[in-house]
Amino acid sequence: MHEESELVTGEAVVLDLRVAKLASRALAMALDVLLQFAVLLAAFIVLTLTVPGEDEALALTLILVCVVLILVGYPVLSETLTRGRSLGKMAVGLRVVRVDGGPIRFRHALVRGLAGFVVDFWTLGLFGAVAVIVSLCSSDGRRVGDFLAGTLVIRERVPETTGHPAIAMPPGLEGWASHLDLTRLPDDLALASRQFLTRFAQLRPEAAQALGWGLAQQVAEALGTPVPPGVPAWAFLAAVLAERRNRDHARAVQAYTARVQAARGQGYGAPSGFAPAPEPPTPPSGDNPFTPPS
Repeated sequence: MHEESELVTGEAVVLDLRVAKLASRALAMALDVLLQFAVLLAAFIVLTLTVPGEDEALALTLILVCVVLILVGYPVLSETLTRGRSLGKMAVGLRVVRVDGGPIRFRHALVRGLAGFVVDFWTLGLFGAVAVIVSLCSSDGRRVGDFLAGTLVIRERVPETTGHPAIAMPPGLEGWASHLDLTRLPDDLALASRQFLTRFAQLRPEAAQALGWGLAQQVAEALGTPVPPGVPAWAFLAAVLAERRNRDHARAVQAYTARVQAARGQGYGAPSGFAPAPEPPTPPSGDNPFTPPS
């Protein structure tokens, strides 16, 4: 059973996020810990072979440095570079986001990493007991590091469909949208924009304007193009998402057409389920097929 977050933004907008609970987070953490311990074991072997045995102070210092770098540096680096996903979270389908639904940055990952090392898991965490207790007491499954960093772990893989209606291209923005470089638009920002548009009619006018303008500025910054003068924030976001969907659809059709043509060229016929349109009948010689009978 998936549970939705009850968090709201400063504009009183309820977030539609599938929060990750203790079981999925524990599995992701176990995978990350196995990887960290494997790296630690390799580091200890290297230190044993390279550091002189009589220099115990140097060996202890290097071991402590390796432990801190691996137990703190790994989650901080991975979550910063992947915008909220460690290898364990990738395997389970989780992502760390801000409580307002936006992507995390280095400062959020650093706070989570330090809190995880000191409070949640290792130094004072009794090997994860603190993180488990705090997570069970939190309605959103957040640990101490999440509260300090202002973050939330959500599920990216949701099996059931949400049934959101398709977003149409606002009239007059087709030509402008066709020149956008949409490869620079992050998926999480596109998802936040889609959620805003599907809830637009449910928001208070002042909340819709504030939240829409904030999202429009983030999207414009990501795309490297300003919001066209006189275009409302909702229309700007709708044009971007509609153009993104149209390009994805065009690429899918192009790829399918290429597979059909390749299959025909190799003599295999069309793929299963594909029925080419029948050829129109050829009219008798000398007759005009568009002339009605007398």
